[in-house]
Amino acid sequence: MAEVRNKQVVLKDYVSGFPKESDMHIIEGTVILKLPEASSEVLLIKNLYLSCDPYMRILMTQGASSYIPGSPLTGYGVGRVLESGHPDYKKGDLVWGITKWEEYSLVSSDQTLFKIEHTDVPLSYYTGILGMPGMTAYVGFFELCSPKKGEKVFVSAASGAVGQLVGQFAKLAGCYVVGSAGSKEKVDLLKNKLGFDEAFNYKEESDLNAALKRCFPEGIDIYFENVGGKTLDAVLLNMRLHGRISVCGMISQYNLTQPEGVTNLANMIFKRIRMQGFMVSDSYNLYPKFLEFLLPHIREGKVVYVEDIAEGLENGPAALVGLYSGLNFGKQVLLVSRE
Repeated sequence: MAEVRNKQVVLKDYVSGFPKESDMHIIEGTVILKLPEASSEVLLIKNLYLSCDPYMRILMTQGASSYIPGSPLTGYGVGRVLESGHPDYKKGDLVWGITKWEEYSLVSSDQTLFKIEHTDVPLSYYTGILGMPGMTAYVGFFELCSPKKGEKVFVSAASGAVGQLVGQFAKLAGCYVVGSAGSKEKVDLLKNKLGFDEAFNYKEESDLNAALKRCFPEGIDIYFENVGGKTLDAVLLNMRLHGRISVCGMISQYNLTQPEGVTNLANMIFKRIRMQGFMVSDSYNLYPKFLEFLLPHIREGKVVYVEDIAEGLENGPAALVGLYSGLNFGKQVLLVSRE
């Protein structure tokens, strides 16, 4: 049985404020490429791609489901099965789901894990458009917001892993869609490649309320919430009667020691707004339906996806930290191995 190197990205200690690359370090151990004895329901996986996701910042803070300092980070990834103790998986199968930030992982089959059946699209897509972010966009937009043709949709963090899909889904549903992003290049991407009707750079807007009124003179029917804080406060002033807000994330708040308050919540009463948070893991039963909907659109070029791929586990900390200052251009992916 072969013993090989197993490079890992490990959390040093719990983080307060903005995370730094130095909060994580790279260690090199070894792993025997064979399942331990009595390891039924367990898979030995070679990780190929890892997903950098905003929620990972929350797990760096001490709490019930936090990362454990001294242990590898955990997140979504794509891998190849090397050994299987489960009858549904065999050597050579490709899978996506929860894994660890390391070259080789032992994964329990009762964790979130899906076999990859469609390989005519890039494998990295299973960290994004065909994985957790894609499902998040699908569930948050279609299942929670029930869009109708002609409705007005606003998406914050619109060039990110989830937002870029919500905008395209809105166009497929016949909606008018506007996105906000943090640079001229990202705004150009939204309008010229992803098909948004309009977009603006929130960093150049001194008055978000005025920016939204400019883009939505008749108000917003659906808001897909990714950032929270001042953006949510401004959106509440501009929602239409019976508007819907799908709360996916609040990235503007994750690094604050004191979260910003929201002052315009009374609009939820006057405008009968429904605002609902959700966890995509509650809806993975819809994954087959999601694939049936999305794969034809990808193959026909009706939905496109932008990825920002960093290469090598040693570049994982920089890629992850870069999410929180908007350094990524599209979905941030970490390539671990091409084999």
